[in-house]
Amino acid sequence: MSQRGALQAAVLAWYDAHGRDLPWRRTRDPYAILVSEFMAQQTQVARVLERYGGWLQRWPTAAALAAAAPADVLTQWVGLGYNRRALRLQAACAVVARDGWPQDSAALRALPGVGPYTAAAVASFAFGERVAAVDTNVRRVATRLRAEPGALLPTERHADWNQAAMELGARVCTARAPRCGECPAAPWCPSRGRVAAAPRAPHASRPRFEDTDRWARGRVIAALAAGEQFPVQIAPQRLARVLAGLERDGLIERGPLGVGLPGQPR
Repeated sequence: MSQRGALQAAVLAWYDAHGRDLPWRRTRDPYAILVSEFMAQQTQVARVLERYGGWLQRWPTAAALAAAAPADVLTQWVGLGYNRRALRLQAACAVVARDGWPQDSAALRALPGVGPYTAAAVASFAFGERVAAVDTNVRRVATRLRAEPGALLPTERHADWNQAAMELGARVCTARAPRCGECPAAPWCPSRGRVAAAPRAPHASRPRFEDTDRWARGRVIAALAAGEQFPVQIAPQRLARVLAGLERDGLIERGPLGVGLPGQPR
């Protein structure tokens, strides 16, 4: 067995033994996989797990989501962050409901809101395309192995390899404190033991999340979804700026009776 083959076998064996049992890893339904990928963008897996099953129960197919009221979609998305993702997911599903599923990563990239990583992930996990799904974790693993992500793909089990590389980067080959002693790729890794733990930025240098417009945008959407008043913590000038941004992004609508989510009765 070649050195690369031995590396691939070791990482896949580790994944078989230690990979998390996540529901989107148990399906080849492209819609279910697309939902998981949109939800997991910059959102913790634990939070996605809380919402994923209920979402699929309510909208089990791309066509069902495409036909939903945008206000309902945004309401169900509250708490997952970056609310524009919900409308982009719905827009992608509208294209799929009309035209059918693209079968490869190149065609999947034409869907609204679908970038190179998401297209590759759906193509790999749903359609079996031999393509590297390169997220931040996979790129870190490949960089430390001094290899291109695509060059590491095995001939067989390439979808499992993509999952394994993500899992390895998320749990072992981490950005701040890699655990080289636990890494199945360590015997073949030229970076083993040479990656210093990255220092965290001083807490004082980071603004409080509550002081960011992202926080305010989330609170406004949550309040509208719940039929409540805007949070009193948002000063009028800040609120006006946030509402203008939300309207520009298609996340709210203004009417004679006030502000609401798209299509929301008011």
